Amino acid sequence: MLTQQPKFGPLSGVKVINAALSVAGPFAAQLMAEWGADVLWLENVKTRDIVRNGTGYFAEAERKNERSMPLNIPTPEGKEILFKLLKETDIYIEASKGGQYDRWGLADEVMWEANPKLVIVHISGFGQTGLPEYVKRGSYDPIAQAFGCYMQYNGFPDRDPIPANPQPCDFATGLMAGFAALAALNRAKETGKGESIDLAQYEVMIRILNSYPVEYLNLGIKYERAGNRNAKCVCFGLYKCKDSKCVYIAGIGAGISKKLAEFLGLEYGSELLPAGLPYYSPKSEGGQLLEGSLLKYLAGKTAAEAETELLAQGIPTQRVMDLEDAVVNPQYIARETFTEWEAVDGRTIKGVNIIPKFKQAPGMVWRGCPTKGMDTRETLEHLGYGEEEISRLYEDGIVC
Repeated sequence: MLTQQPKFGPLSGVKVINAALSVAGPFAAQLMAEWGADVLWLENVKTRDIVRNGTGYFAEAERKNERSMPLNIPTPEGKEILFKLLKETDIYIEASKGGQYDRWGLADEVMWEANPKLVIVHISGFGQTGLPEYVKRGSYDPIAQAFGCYMQYNGFPDRDPIPANPQPCDFATGLMAGFAALAALNRAKETGKGESIDLAQYEVMIRILNSYPVEYLNLGIKYERAGNRNAKCVCFGLYKCKDSKCVYIAGIGAGISKKLAEFLGLEYGSELLPAGLPYYSPKSEGGQLLEGSLLKYLAGKTAAEAETELLAQGIPTQRVMDLEDAVVNPQYIARETFTEWEAVDGRTIKGVNIIPKFKQAPGMVWRGCPTKGMDTRETLEHLGYGEEEISRLYEDGIVC
């Protein structure tokens, strides 16, 4: 009998299979698990998921509330088990090189024979279609950043591009995968027809590249790397104060620009700083004046002083915090941003709470990260396999 999962959250009753490794696909499944979905993690029989390496706490953060059943999917016995699982699954998430499931004989149409309403999410670096030499490539977060033009815009103009960290592509891909899967599930419930989602990591990067692609395609504009500032506007970036600590200032928006200019003793509404503009370009004389005035002000202030004074003027400003700051910050404490849960071995795990906070049907942590294969036997029993069959599947390396 399957371990009973409590009913909670907005996705209670939704059944998800996570057959992906590492971060992107599993992050989508993890969020669903935190919001009440019943998530089965089909681990690789032969290898160890990267999140289980190191301290092991990555797995505690990104695989809680899930069940674990390693399965050798491409084998005939593995496919048989998979098809039985699919009959009661709403969303199936996999991440592999483009076309891998087709090569295994598991094309979408084959999986829909088991469950016509199934939502299938394929995550890959370069997509399921296109030029074969790209489709078959492997990918990780920084590979997609590089191909998706994202890396080109990170770093300082006089230095090489740098990858943004930690793993924005993986987590953004996971968010998009989850969003797309739930949209498709909504439609599947209305029409009775499933969906196949082809999500290429590099396309996630180009999609979230601000207005850079559309401005280049239509106007030929090519922005330079702006370092810790903004390529389009002044007074919007990271600034070092006299105590060598940093603040991030967002001095944009017509109202905020007015407050900042007047606070710095400049004439807002003048020819140099015309009124009503949402921001001033770093290439304009007025923009350079405003930026220079801000730098002069910050050179005489500590980060704490600058934050206090600018916030008092209604100018969004924030000292750069680390986790040591976060755990004692009163806002983090008031909102219970951090929480605790019990690992399956009884340890107390401290980590980030369920985000976002649902008022009517809140998420929860009902279980820590399962050990590898923790739920294999009971899952097979649930599918109708007898003890002798289960023993053979273990012996043959179909499950573990």
